[in-house]
Amino acid sequence: MDLTKRFNKNLNRIEISLIRQFDQAISEIPGILRLTLGEPDFTTPEHVKEAAKAAIDANQSHYTGMSGLLALRQAASQFVADKYNLHYRAEDEILVTIGATEALSATLTAILEPGDVVLLPAPAYPGYEPIIKLVGASVVEIDTRAHQFILTPEALEEALQEQGNRVKAVILNYPANPTGVTYSKEQMQALAGVLKKYQVFVVCDEVYSELTYTDQSHVSLGTYLPDQAILINGLSKSHAMTGWRLGFIFAPASLTAQLIKSHQYLVTAAGTMNQYAAIEALTVGKDDAEPMKQEYIKRRDYIMDAMSSMGFEIIRPDGAFYIFAKIPPGYNQDSFAFLKALAYEKAVAFIPGAAFGTYGEGYVRLSYAASMEVIQEAMRRLKEFMEEHAGEH
Repeated sequence: MDLTKRFNKNLNRIEISLIRQFDQAISEIPGILRLTLGEPDFTTPEHVKEAAKAAIDANQSHYTGMSGLLALRQAASQFVADKYNLHYRAEDEILVTIGATEALSATLTAILEPGDVVLLPAPAYPGYEPIIKLVGASVVEIDTRAHQFILTPEALEEALQEQGNRVKAVILNYPANPTGVTYSKEQMQALAGVLKKYQVFVVCDEVYSELTYTDQSHVSLGTYLPDQAILINGLSKSHAMTGWRLGFIFAPASLTAQLIKSHQYLVTAAGTMNQYAAIEALTVGKDDAEPMKQEYIKRRDYIMDAMSSMGFEIIRPDGAFYIFAKIPPGYNQDSFAFLKALAYEKAVAFIPGAAFGTYGEGYVRLSYAASMEVIQEAMRRLKEFMEEHAGEH
């Protein structure tokens, strides 16, 4: 019996992440230096781990409510108020999720229907589009390359006008994966001025909010567009807790009352002992990201200097932990081919820009969530590669 043709036909519209495909393809190369995945090389702070152990010892191993522990939602409410001047009620405007990924899945499956359009500034993280396609909606990319990967109010307005009532949502990720760019207060206000004229949801992926490197702290669109914004955040990047799978949805009570339905039937609730660890992270450890951030800045600056000297064009990242670099003229502009050669010849792995959509081709993304020693050796090998291949194309 062949049941393969009875799957959801929308599965044919998606594939396994090109990031994961490429990373897996080169992982067996001996001595490979992988600056590929967006995972902090730091470990979860000790006090957070101790809080989880204490919860286990106290037999905190039963279900919590679907929204998550009230104490955690209170901690999350206080955290975003203190850090970003955002105000969400713990009782009915915050949901605890299994990472930011589940928060996105719960949100997008709740708001989208077949035929809907989602606007996405590109190049963009490739995790959004598959969820959108699974529910029968589609993505329209907005090319941001001409404006240093920043979505301008003019480009946003043009896309909203062009797509009309089909647009159900806009996704904004800041600081952004893969480019590392983020938005100033003035830029946020300008985007909000456009969006408030349209009956659309704005899904704000702010999982890198604690890794903002500008003098101005992280600015959330939720400040200027509270009725339309659905904020996604989590502890994976800020507290080096990728494996704990702890995320959050922040939204007005009227929206949260609907979002909890999809969240409930996807997962019931986040892990209980993990939630106790998260309370510790957001209270005692609310500034745990600071030493990591300082180290990321050093690594960013080192890579920018090294790659710029090799001819790569780089827009300075103001957050996250990625460099998105344009392959210099005279080299293979096929990002997969360029990086496959680099991996097999020099045992250095980045992610092809084409993995981030139509407008990522010709670029490479590397993660500097790796030790300085690894980064320095990777840059040395990259320089050799660039010298050996100069002028071939």
